[in-house]
Amino acid sequence: MIERIKLNNGIEMPMEGFGVFQIPEEDCEEAVRTAIEEGYRLIDTASSYQNEEAVGRAIRRCGVPREELFITTKAYIQQMGYENTKEAFEGSLEKLGLEYLDLYLIHMPFGDYYGSWRALEELYKAGKIRAIGVCNFLPDRLLDLCYNVEIRPQINQIERHPHYQRKEDLEIMKELGVQPQAWAPFAEGLKGMFGEPVLKAIAEKHGKTSAQVILRWNVQQDVIVIPKSVHRERMRENLGIWDFKLDDADMEQIASLDKNCPSMLDTRKISEVKRVYDYLENPVLTSL
Repeated sequence: MIERIKLNNGIEMPMEGFGVFQIPEEDCEEAVRTAIEEGYRLIDTASSYQNEEAVGRAIRRCGVPREELFITTKAYIQQMGYENTKEAFEGSLEKLGLEYLDLYLIHMPFGDYYGSWRALEELYKAGKIRAIGVCNFLPDRLLDLCYNVEIRPQINQIERHPHYQRKEDLEIMKELGVQPQAWAPFAEGLKGMFGEPVLKAIAEKHGKTSAQVILRWNVQQDVIVIPKSVHRERMRENLGIWDFKLDDADMEQIASLDKNCPSMLDTRKISEVKRVYDYLENPVLTSL
C-alpha cells in the first residue's frame, strides 16, 4: 500500500507516483493504464512532455474513479506570466479532459513566474486546482517566492537522488513547509548509479534491487518519488518499496554517495539555461 503525505494545505498526496517524461504520445496511454492497473494513483505529466492527451485518455479509460487519482501537470517557460499561465492551464485541462487538477506546477524558475503564481493562486482559490507548486527552484529562489506571495507552494519538485542529495534544499523546504518531490530519482542511471557497490550491497541485504533501495531512501526522508518505466515488471518493482525499511547504517552509507552536483539539470549554469530555453524552438525530449 502506497503511503500518503499531507501537504501544507491539508491535502493528502501519494508518496510514490508514475512519471511520463520521455514517453512518446503513441505509447503513453498504454503505459499510464498499465501503471494504474499496477496500483499507481499519482500520475505526473507536463505541457512540455507533449503527452497530456494520452494521459487524459488513459484516465478516462482506466476504470478507476477520478477522485482516487492524483493528476499533476506543469506550465513551461513560454507559458509564464499571468494571462499566459491561465491560458496554459485551460489548455492542459482540455487536453487531459479533466474538470480540475490535483497539482499544477511552474516547471522552471525562469520568466515571469511571479505573474504565473498569481494565476495559480487565483485558480486554486476557485477550486480548479487542489494544490500548487514549483519545480527546480533552488533555496534562494524558493525562499524569495515564499516571502512574496499570498499562498506558499505546496510542492517543490527537484532532481534528487543518491548522487545529488540536496541536504540544504530539504532543510529550507522543511522550514518553509514546502513538500519535496524527486524527479529522476535514478538520475536515469547516469554516472554509474545502478552500479554503485553500496547500493548493490544494501539491496542484497534486504532482498531488493538497487532501484528499490533508492526509492525507499527517498520516501524514508519524506520525499515523494515519481519513477518512470514503460515495462509492467519494472513498474511493479518500483512499487515494491513499502514492505521493508532501511536502517541507520544503510542511510549513512547512502549519504556517502553524495557528489553534491546535478546529474541532469543545473539551473545555475549558463549553458543549461540556454538549453531549457532552446527547448522552446526544438522540443526534443531531453532532461526537463
